[in-house]
Amino acid sequence: MALYSAAAAVLEGLERGDGGIKTLVYNSRFPHVRQLYALVSETLRYSPVLEKLLAGAALLRAEKKLPPQLAKVLVYDLLFGKGLKCGGRWKALARRHRARLEAELARLKVQQKVSRNEDLLAPAQAASPGASQVPRYVRVNTLKTCVDDVIDFFKRQGYSYLGKAASVEELRALSGKKFLLDLHLPELLVFPPQTDFHDSLLYTSGHIILQDKASCLPAFLLGPAAGSHVIDACAAPGNKTSHLAAILKNKGQIFAFDVDTKRLATMNTMLTRAGVTGFQLAQQDFLTVDPRDPKYSKVTHILLDPSCSGSGMVNRVPREEAAPSAERLQALAGFQRKVLSHALSFPALRRLVYSTCSLHREENEDVVRAVLQERGSAFRLVNAFPSWPCRGLAAFPGAESCLRASPADTLTHGFFVAVLERHGEGAAAPSSLPAAAEENPQHGEGTKAGAAPKKKRRKKQRVKE
Repeated sequence: MALYSAAAAVLEGLERGDGGIKTLVYNSRFPHVRQLYALVSETLRYSPVLEKLLAGAALLRAEKKLPPQLAKVLVYDLLFGKGLKCGGRWKALARRHRARLEAELARLKVQQKVSRNEDLLAPAQAASPGASQVPRYVRVNTLKTCVDDVIDFFKRQGYSYLGKAASVEELRALSGKKFLLDLHLPELLVFPPQTDFHDSLLYTSGHIILQDKASCLPAFLLGPAAGSHVIDACAAPGNKTSHLAAILKNKGQIFAFDVDTKRLATMNTMLTRAGVTGFQLAQQDFLTVDPRDPKYSKVTHILLDPSCSGSGMVNRVPREEAAPSAERLQALAGFQRKVLSHALSFPALRRLVYSTCSLHREENEDVVRAVLQERGSAFRLVNAFPSWPCRGLAAFPGAESCLRASPADTLTHGFFVAVLERHGEGAAAPSSLPAAAEENPQHGEGTKAGAAPKKKRRKKQRVKE
């Protein structure tokens, strides 16, 4: 059962946009990594077929307590895999529906005029074209080391450092054992696609974090000053939380929420490995958190990255039906509006970043517009990072203040970011960041975003080969 639960957790993480398959599998702490990776990959490959089988057999309606992603994993192994060699009570549950599922599979084959299971798969499901374009991004964990030391380490490993990138095209041209400093984020190194550092000493010791560039934007743009109280509302698996801690320099307090016990346990391990202190993890739905609780009276910054369709993730196996149904989009957008409105109700809040790994306007610009209309003039949309090339869709006046990212334009996963700031009576003095949006909130020294870091020969826990 542990295998199926771990696979379902990885699939849920992919859907939320928590990371790529490899990162989520390695962070799962499941002892048999290759077995888990294979099961997740194959379940994703058969995902369009599995969705049809689940719908046709009405399995989720019959078994209301069965999580959808776990259902996919079980049905994959039952019909296409090894036949449920383990699984406890869920195995018994799936086998109760075996005859109905097999009948639905046979009906699907007749309908599509095929005889083999593999023939049910669309040819495009072999690999994701976007995945081959996206470089390997490596965020330097400044709680343990500095950019200069990490660059030196990789140079000693035989990599050639080409300096700071001047354009996205330079990132696109990377190949072999060459790497660059990112042109936008000053603590992000860029390597060619498919470069794998999961076994690197720097990764296993927490000196580097493998995190897509777009996923680094929310904490970077939130930019809380050292000593701030910050909420990470939907925190697992913890990459953004560790980034916040690095920006805070471990000074202040982070309140991180997630509803899943196992994800929180994994997150706690990850944060400890990254050297994060001053955080409180809570197994709690953020919507149930009382903004008037004295514990949160000093919370001035909130990072909100809620569940979404995950349509911007490019390293998952593509689906035959890439777009979620209109009903699912509306349900997600309703939840997103609710949780964003709730976040804005914290009394001391001054700045909030809302982000998704979705491409859909319904989950992005439409959510921001609806909540801003609901809140009146209390909050304003900040024109953050004007030099960022991709802006929000023209869904409402000012939507261009939002940021978008895509494999084609920014060489990242598909992503959306909006920065909101309290406005009017009782608001804090406006930050210089949204006005210029070129400053680097990590350093708080007026450094231009994308500028090369100053030479700092800090020797924090220097890693040797």
